[in-house]
Amino acid sequence: MNVFHNKSELSHHLNSLKVKGKTLGFVPTMGALHEGHLALVKKGLSDNDYVITSIFVNPTQFDNEQDLVKYPRTLESDVALLKTVNETKIMVYAPTIEDIYNHNVQSERFNFDGLENEMEGAFRTGHFNGVGTIVKRLFEIVKPHRAYFGEKDFQQLQIIKKLVALYDIPVEVIGCAIHRASDGLAMSSRNTRLTKEHRKAAPFIYKTLKSAKIKFGTKSAKYVTEWVEKQFKKQPLLELEYFIIADTETLKPLKRKSTKKTYRAFIAAYAGDIRLIDNIALN
Repeated sequence: MNVFHNKSELSHHLNSLKVKGKTLGFVPTMGALHEGHLALVKKGLSDNDYVITSIFVNPTQFDNEQDLVKYPRTLESDVALLKTVNETKIMVYAPTIEDIYNHNVQSERFNFDGLENEMEGAFRTGHFNGVGTIVKRLFEIVKPHRAYFGEKDFQQLQIIKKLVALYDIPVEVIGCAIHRASDGLAMSSRNTRLTKEHRKAAPFIYKTLKSAKIKFGTKSAKYVTEWVEKQFKKQPLLELEYFIIADTETLKPLKRKSTKKTYRAFIAAYAGDIRLIDNIALN
């Protein structure tokens, strides 16, 4: 398996493939790969001749220094896991911070038409400037035909679609369904840091989302939100940060239902010091 640490070597290799008319799928990750990432890679392989997976813990999207320090870095096992899918058609780009930022580790500033101010943006200062900065740079380096992102980070997915439109980047952005463990917990690299007790409690998040979806069929957003907040007060191992029902296009919180719009419920909760997010389509 080809593993590149340098963008010029990667670009040279990818250009040689493009000259032959090969199509490239791209799966950007921060490593600590799991079945959810592999599902994106497999989708990429089904749509393209080759897939590039980037593995880079991006410092500019962390608002919490300790979270950045503690984020798992497992390149060797990540590459081994990717080899189980395909050794010859998957490439890895694992750059250094210098290769990406050239000794200037700062975010660009973006205006995503307000998408960046909702939910995660309200709770994680500067997060989406960091996301926009790294994804834009990776797109410029890799120049893929298609890029794949999981819907667990639905707000991020919408922001990347907006980024591509704003900068006229020639890539098709494809959202893929949330990959879940058998008990419903959304796959995340952070799950490996959960204690046994918190891991056992965490599926409560998806269970609550599913119940909220049923209630949303007949009840108001206000009623559903208050119901969710009450459920979390009964769950001592999980602390709710937010539960928001939002318009899928604008991500603005729902005030009055419209049959012409689609909505999703978004949740963020702490299991100890581990922050977990999830969401579900409501209609």
